[in-house]
Amino acid sequence: MSHRTCLPLLLALAAAAANAEQSDSTKPTQIEANRMHADDARRMNIFEGNVVVTRGTLNIRADRIVVRQDADGFQYATATGAPVRFRQRQDPKPPETEGVWLEGEAKRIELNEKTGKIELFESARVNRGGDEVTGNYILVDQRSDFFTVTPGKGEGRVRATLQPKPPAK
Repeated sequence: MSHRTCLPLLLALAAAAANAEQSDSTKPTQIEANRMHADDARRMNIFEGNVVVTRGTLNIRADRIVVRQDADGFQYATATGAPVRFRQRQDPKPPETEGVWLEGEAKRIELNEKTGKIELFESARVNRGGDEVTGNYILVDQRSDFFTVTPGKGEGRVRATLQPKPPAK
């Protein structure tokens, strides 16, 4: 697997919600890192050192990103950092998501193309339009727009801040 074939799929995975801006998928992918290692025999690419991934409105920043591909061609990515951060504008359809950004961070983020799931581990936070959830672990299911948040062992409770719906115009 060459870095040219894995990158578009990595970024398709990283569209971190079902409502990610649709035009992002047609934009070119830009990746900057201090180092890159490609292991075609193991179907793995490793980007290290101040990794910045940009595609349209999507931006991911990590210390390290490892991308693997299985025999069926599905991509799996693990991003690590202190913390890993992502940001992407939501699709303006429906209209209430116009100008809304999805942002998140954690020490480790795992993306699974096969299941459409994104997992955030350790000091995890996801914010969408001012609504924010925090916990030790957050699971985002892109296909169902479903979130699960759990605290760390001995850390007590998860936290959520939900903004009131703006008044009808």
